[in-house]
Amino acid sequence: MSDPERPLAHPLPVVLAGARGHGRWHLENIRRLQDEGLVRLAGICELTPLTEDELGAFAAPGELPAQSADFGALLDSTGAAVAVICTPIPTHTDLALTAAARGVHLLLEKPPAPSYAEFRRLADGVAAAGVVCQIGFQSLGSHAVPAIRELITEGAIGRVDGIGGAGAWARAQSYYRRAPWAGRRRLDGADVVDGVLTNPLAHAVATALALDGATRAEDVAGIETELLRANDIESDDTSCVRVTTTGGRRVTVAATLCAERPDEPYVRVHGSGGRITFWYKQDRVLLQRPGHGPQETAYGRTDLLENLVGHLAGRAALLVPPDTTGAFMRVVEAIRRAPDPVALPAGAWYLDAEEDRRVVRGADALVAAAADTLALYSELGASWAAPEPRKEVST
Repeated sequence: MSDPERPLAHPLPVVLAGARGHGRWHLENIRRLQDEGLVRLAGICELTPLTEDELGAFAAPGELPAQSADFGALLDSTGAAVAVICTPIPTHTDLALTAAARGVHLLLEKPPAPSYAEFRRLADGVAAAGVVCQIGFQSLGSHAVPAIRELITEGAIGRVDGIGGAGAWARAQSYYRRAPWAGRRRLDGADVVDGVLTNPLAHAVATALALDGATRAEDVAGIETELLRANDIESDDTSCVRVTTTGGRRVTVAATLCAERPDEPYVRVHGSGGRITFWYKQDRVLLQRPGHGPQETAYGRTDLLENLVGHLAGRAALLVPPDTTGAFMRVVEAIRRAPDPVALPAGAWYLDAEEDRRVVRGADALVAAAADTLALYSELGASWAAPEPRKEVST
């Protein structure tokens, strides 16, 4: 069992909870850091243990990590210093607090929790335990984020009028059959809130809020949502949200998993004297200003697990502590409390049989227009959007 007061062993023993699906990425990343001598994969928590073939090159022969479906027992037996949690959304808080109670530090996948109440239970619990918790918004490790904030502070694009985000992605219908919680708002009485803005394109929301400097719960003055779906699911797959910050600015993010031509998601800062576009998965920034040629810059990125390790060693400030995702969690809460998503009429979408996915006609253009104008779908004239957005004022 780890002790926050005791010097940490090196390389840091790490337990991964959830090693299949997106967890595979974490497994590969742990191996990368293991090869650099920073961490050691001490254990894997899965309901069904990984086979030696699945582990592949992640451990040397005869040195396979311990495996167990009992997370707490695995943390105890391995002496883990860090746990990486990449499990279904409703399990995040309880697993994080299980680790915190043992003095184990955390990298917790986004979204951190399915409701604001669960988020507060999580954030307050890890703070009381004295452990470090990093929330897995990888885009916030991009060096472009502080660079854009500096451009804004310097007045490179004049007065900032608002920030837009756009995500036009595609997911096959099988995406919603990959797990019982996929595409659900609730499951077995527990909140899930697995919608397009809260999970697959949550980075667009969190990154837009970060560029505005409105990251904490108290930075949110009001939220408007329009939640729709083309797929036969509980949750939303084509939605938009507009956050009004306490500073009076608007942050609008529009997204779909039913794009006609899927493309890279981006966040755009609108100024009185230009604009900045950030393709956050590519760490690529475009600065456009009257009287200047377009300036495009590619930035590096700090891995969040590596940052956590560096923070524990006293070498780095933690990039994404829980309270800096409070504003994002206000958005999750507004979506959780909103009426169930509206099913799009049959004429608004069609089935791409070759890719087995539903495509919303005109979705790409609407998503881009929302990011450009900071307007919601209904304000852009989408015939299938709700006539009035769902509004929630933060208290």
